[in-house]
Amino acid sequence: MVDFNYPQPLPSGPPAGHHLDMTKYLISFPSEAMVLTDEEFPIVSAESHAVIEEAKAAGVYVFGGGIEEEVDPVLVSADGSVSTETYPGSELNGGFTVLELPTREDAVEWARKIAAACRCAQELREFGYDPAS
Repeated sequence: MVDFNYPQPLPSGPPAGHHLDMTKYLISFPSEAMVLTDEEFPIVSAESHAVIEEAKAAGVYVFGGGIEEEVDPVLVSADGSVSTETYPGSELNGGFTVLELPTREDAVEWARKIAAACRCAQELREFGYDPAS
């Protein structure tokens, strides 16, 4: 069981720079979804970077990148031990973008832009708000 009793009171209100009316969204795709020819790759790269620059200019970009698939993941247990495995059925690869937006509809619109630029469907998930993070 997880103990959510913090040793000190949580700060009241959102952290600096966080707006209560904004939610963070994860937009992602597995690497095998992006099937491109050698000729398409530089075009898709430029178009996807343009969408990211647009998100930055709009002030909604939080984080993005791709999982380095040539580096094996490890699982760090609660006791501190490290093993070369992952949770069963949790293969994680591909590209990720985290945006902070006022509505889910806005998140869908950004996911559409990323899907068009990357030439593959994007999965959209919403982060829950954690006042301690």
